[in-house]
This record gives sequence, structure tokens and C-alpha cells, in this order.
Amino acid sequence: MNRLVIKSFDELNQYVGKELGISDYITITQAQIDQFADATYDHQWIHVDTERAKLESPFKSTIAHGYLTLSLLPYLWEQVIEVQNSKLTVNYGIENLRFNQPVLVNSQVRVRAKLKSAINLRGITKALIEVKMEIKGNHKSAYDGTVLFLYHFE
Repeated sequence: MNRLVIKSFDELNQYVGKELGISDYITITQAQIDQFADATYDHQWIHVDTERAKLESPFKSTIAHGYLTLSLLPYLWEQVIEVQNSKLTVNYGIENLRFNQPVLVNSQVRVRAKLKSAINLRGITKALIEVKMEIKGNHKSAYDGTVLFLYHFE
């Protein structure tokens, strides 16, 4: 994996308007879906009842929770970029998130990231990153939106 390495605001700012990278694919398993359902108390049958989903779901299988796919973003983001010299990184928010396509169990997903803007706020860098979760073999993304991170560079 070739992660982009960023060490300062000035280095990050050079990538405004450019793709930062793409993570590796990971497979969404039923075990992950079940664990997420347990952690969030969201046991809706479309996620956890494999037999019923085969019979009644329009997808003929279970699907991952949208928020499960979103919760994978930090892990996948770390495959795209390594930010050095930051004493603190804060997940600051998400704008314009849209869940576009369900992620069926055993699908492979990855994240594609592009830097929308980098703003220096008195020494704290506010980065707006356009993210898209791609589903292998599907032309439509699972979701897209803009995530905001605050980097406290030394």
C-alpha cells in the first residue's frame, strides 16, 4: 500500500482539488454486520436474518447497515494517507452524506478520497475531504459525502 505522507499544512494544501488516493478493498461479512447490530441495538431483519432476507428482501441477501459502512471510514482513510507531525487529529463532521446503494453481505468496498479544501485556522488545519465508498463490481457508490478533519500540526 502506498499511502500519501503529509507532514504540514503547506504539504496538504498542495493537494487541494486532487485525488489523495484509494484504499484497499475489504469484505463486509455477516459476522461484522451481526456485531454492529449488537453494538447499536439495530437488529432489523434486513441486516441480520439471512433466511428471511433470501426470501423477502429485494436484494435476496442481508445488507450492511449504512452506519456500519460509514464507521469503516477511519480504517480505510488510514490506508489512503499518513498525516505526520499532528499532535491531535479530530473527526470534525460530515457534510452532504448520501447513502446511494446498499452494501450486500460479502461485498468488497473501498474508499476513494479527494481533498476539497484545506484551511489554516490559526495553526489548526481544517481539511474537507470528498469521500466515496465504492462497491466492487457496482458502478454506483455505497455513499459519498464530505468529511471534515482538524489536524493540529506541530
